[in-house]
Amino acid sequence: MKIGVVSDTHRMNRFIDKAIPYLKECDLIIHAGDNFVDSKYIHNMTNVGIMAVRGNCDFENVEEELEFEVENKKFFICHGDRYGVKYGLYDLEKKAESIGANIVVFGHTHTPLIKEKNNIIYINPGSTSLPRGVNYRSFAILEISDDNVSVEEVRL
Repeated sequence: MKIGVVSDTHRMNRFIDKAIPYLKECDLIIHAGDNFVDSKYIHNMTNVGIMAVRGNCDFENVEEELEFEVENKKFFICHGDRYGVKYGLYDLEKKAESIGANIVVFGHTHTPLIKEKNNIIYINPGSTSLPRGVNYRSFAILEISDDNVSVEEVRL
């Protein structure tokens, strides 16, 4: 299964559009907030199912966190602001461990990160629109086949 991972798109369709050709080839897309309305735009442009959460810049009455399973992997999705991810991953790691997550997707920092700790994969796809700490826009592609998981950062 191929999963597109985006976050912090901030209603900048001209940048989101650069990711659309990649996302069209996915089986699922995850949007980790800011701006939730962009998840609808991405779905309309790709016709791919999307799981999305509210970020700190969103006002829609939607979930701030999601837990679900795909290919026998438990996902935890959040924006990250409520876990203080700008200051480290300690609180997010504790949450992930407490719920038995295998894969955690978050945003908020606008800085891409792919990390594994204690058999949990943490993915921050960066921002397709307003990168911080790097000089490129980004998102990620997650692939799950059999019991193997791989994550690729895609630079725009």
